[in-house]
Amino acid sequence: METLDHQNHNLMGGAKASFFMRYRKQDENGDYTFGNGLNNFHIDNVDAVAQAIDTRLKLWVGEWFADVSDGTGWSQAILGKHSQNLYELTLRQRVLDTQGVISIQEFQSALDPNTRSLVVTMVVETVYGQTDLTGAYEWN
Repeated sequence: METLDHQNHNLMGGAKASFFMRYRKQDENGDYTFGNGLNNFHIDNVDAVAQAIDTRLKLWVGEWFADVSDGTGWSQAILGKHSQNLYELTLRQRVLDTQGVISIQEFQSALDPNTRSLVVTMVVETVYGQTDLTGAYEWN
């Protein structure tokens, strides 16, 4: 019996992990799309993993009622007088803990305290292939 190595989502012995991944597509405003059946979903592809990463980064610790311990530590490690090393480590770990992510190939971030925004650009290796992501995260 093969076992799953959760760190890099590979089956021991080099085979890719086998799991079902489905994420409802979002429109340009971040709202869920409806009315097109399965065409409203990213199914077992890099877009599903990319959306999972973005969704996980946008979720603040304590925001989700079903698990208040889940979320990105925006208040704890990113906002305020925290070093770039600390917030990048926090973001990287959140990405690496996302289902379907194998590794981060490239990672850059730019924090602008005046506009209260953070732009993150990364290249991520997933179980479905490589994807480029750019996310802009703003807070009030």
